[in-house]
Amino acid sequence: MCAVTTVTALAAFGPPAAAAAVLPYQDPALPVAQRVTDLLARMTLDDKIGQMTQAERAVITPAQLTQYRVGSVLSGGGSGPAQNTPAAWADMYDSYQRGALAAPLQIPMIYGIDAVHGNNNVLGSTIFPHNIGLGATRDPGLAERIGRATAEEVTGAGQDWTFAPCVCVARNDRWGRTYESFGEKPEIATAMTTVIDGLQGTALNGPASVLATAKHYIGDGGTTGGTDQGNTQLTEAELRAVHLPPFAAAVDRGVGSVMISFSSWNGTKLHGSKYLITDLLKGELGFTGFTVSDWAAIDQIDGRVGFTQAEVVASINAGLDMIMVPNDWQLFLGYLRAAVQAGEIPMTRIDDANRRILTKKFELGLFEKPYADRTYASTIGSAAHRALAREAVRESQVLLKNAGGVLPLAKSGGKIFVAGKSADDLGNQAGGWTTTWQGASGSTYPGTSILQGIRSAVGSGATVTYQRDGTGIDSSYRAAVAVVGETPYAEGEGDRPGSLSLDATDLATLSRLRAAGVPVIVVLVSGRPLDIAAELPNWNALVAAWLPGSEGAGVADVLFGDYAPTGKLPVTWMQSASQQPINDGDGKTPLFPYGFGLSYTSTPADTAAPSVPGTPAATAVTATGLSLSWPAATDTGGSGLAGYDVYRDGTLIGSPTAASYAVTGLTAATRYEFTVAARDAAGNRSARSAALAVTTAAGETPPGGSCRVAYSTSDWSAGFTGSVSVTNTGTAAIAAWNLQWSYTAGQLVTQGWSARVSQTGTVVTATGESWSPSLAPGATVTFGFNANRGATNPRPASFTLNGTTCTVA
Repeated sequence: MCAVTTVTALAAFGPPAAAAAVLPYQDPALPVAQRVTDLLARMTLDDKIGQMTQAERAVITPAQLTQYRVGSVLSGGGSGPAQNTPAAWADMYDSYQRGALAAPLQIPMIYGIDAVHGNNNVLGSTIFPHNIGLGATRDPGLAERIGRATAEEVTGAGQDWTFAPCVCVARNDRWGRTYESFGEKPEIATAMTTVIDGLQGTALNGPASVLATAKHYIGDGGTTGGTDQGNTQLTEAELRAVHLPPFAAAVDRGVGSVMISFSSWNGTKLHGSKYLITDLLKGELGFTGFTVSDWAAIDQIDGRVGFTQAEVVASINAGLDMIMVPNDWQLFLGYLRAAVQAGEIPMTRIDDANRRILTKKFELGLFEKPYADRTYASTIGSAAHRALAREAVRESQVLLKNAGGVLPLAKSGGKIFVAGKSADDLGNQAGGWTTTWQGASGSTYPGTSILQGIRSAVGSGATVTYQRDGTGIDSSYRAAVAVVGETPYAEGEGDRPGSLSLDATDLATLSRLRAAGVPVIVVLVSGRPLDIAAELPNWNALVAAWLPGSEGAGVADVLFGDYAPTGKLPVTWMQSASQQPINDGDGKTPLFPYGFGLSYTSTPADTAAPSVPGTPAATAVTATGLSLSWPAATDTGGSGLAGYDVYRDGTLIGSPTAASYAVTGLTAATRYEFTVAARDAAGNRSARSAALAVTTAAGETPPGGSCRVAYSTSDWSAGFTGSVSVTNTGTAAIAAWNLQWSYTAGQLVTQGWSARVSQTGTVVTATGESWSPSLAPGATVTFGFNANRGATNPRPASFTLNGTTCTVA
């Protein structure tokens, strides 16, 4: 019924026949207010209620945007195109935009995404620290630069609206959204609203401008934790003094949209509060943008499960302009139409909502430039943005303990042991809202782990040994760095009504390190303070690293003294979880007070590293076939060289007396890492030699290997974005894949993502990232790249995978 009614009503207007017949609302020379007034006069009720509707991409098609006039689409956490590449995101955006523009009035849609610490849904994007880490920096200028970088990467992948920043004031660390907050005091979030200036730029229709959203209005981060923050406990004076100032600052900065909180206040869901939305936000604060609901949140207004027309009426009359109804958008349209026709919602309220939404669409320039701006694709994961993220990581480090001046560590001399479940885990390092809603442990996106940062920091001047669970450490190490803490979560899964303690895995790892009798330095990766008071006396140093994102080397920058720690606690650190909620000035005695943070000079204090008498040294290992050999070690301690210990992938496999060893029991075309340690008569072992990667048997091409490649490009005037999928159709795994092709028309690759893409002459080479180097039988890897081109862009004639010619789909 909606489609028939709408088409009939709009037929009298139709699209402009030619440029000479441009309607006033399509004339960019006219003032925005005049264009909005003209367009409103041409819109039917179905056009207007469509503009007030936002649907999740998985449950709406471009054709339905045309049919139902839906004004906005969003991607929930982890919801995206089948191929998670910037080009695929931009293609998806354009397909929805074509659907919106196919409607008679050609009103462009706006696409929302939770780009909350970089464009975190899109693989290859720079992942910045979460807000709690940025709050520790106390650096509004840094926040603005991060906003600008994020806007460029969001634009490059096609989106034009982010549900960020979260300017909530976290008052209870049990809340699963604590890391989304800049801290427990309104002053921090107020100062960091500069991120809005970065996101929106100097003008909404300027280059790489993305509409920002101040969320969640108002009072989430309150006193009890959970999805409903229980703000019935807050007086209006507390609400205004603690939770309102950051939103007032956001409005002053011209934030384009405000998202309403799931919270309740005085027994009323905020999505139904006319006082807080219309009277306070729009009236007293003077907010002229548009409001948007949270995910399916209006279904909570009556406290019962089940979406009703009464809830639609309550939310719209309260002052909500756009409703996020990810799944029930057609039901919402029917209820909203019926409510207006029944006089339950005045047309003035509908027109006000549309005026606010359309004004932002005009100001963004969507009517003139509705499609994805692919010129910014080259900024996604760029070196400049990653350098900015690394700067943010090191500024966010908070040094909480440094007994005996054990930090900073020296880069040369002796051995350093690294352990902990988060030392080499990018997923843990980034937390929730990374690739998916809740996030996940593991190599879920490209980046540099804290372990990689440590190894790069020491170079060849010291030996770094890593064992996740801490096994293998002994007294010969001059320090142990334990990277422990939380695994990823978001709201709901991250709410902790009980304990905020380290888990059993972390405690067991720390116990092993302490037993070795070496200094223990704890790097805590978490979205909030954890209950560590009982363990703290056993640690020589403690660094709060928060959730640093893709650039773990920023942590190493501080550990090794390239930069002194400058971060200050944005929250009060509890003595125990039973103190929650605990905040500055509430009379409770914390473990570390709000604003606490130590520092040190840039000169390492541990240059006199401990050594073990009689320890010989083994150097580089080489391999011929399956036989390992290495230069003979020298006995420097006088107790006599006894032999060597050979390790395969960290496990001892043999102890020869000579400087060679024949390896047996290996699988063909499999990658192994071998290390060697010299051993003296007293049982002392040297540091293991640098790891040697060996791919056995006939190189890296599996017997009977075969492959298939799918190649596509999206061209623009002087360049193009390529997307490549390569499938191992053979019967054996490829330990380290290498795909090559040649260009014949002067094309030049400038940047790649989800693979390492380089070009020498006409030959392009793509290899697996360090976090996904192998290709199992039947597995497919997809990667993308940007390149310059001339007048033509012919397809490569062939592709070879590790020397095997592939079929081309």
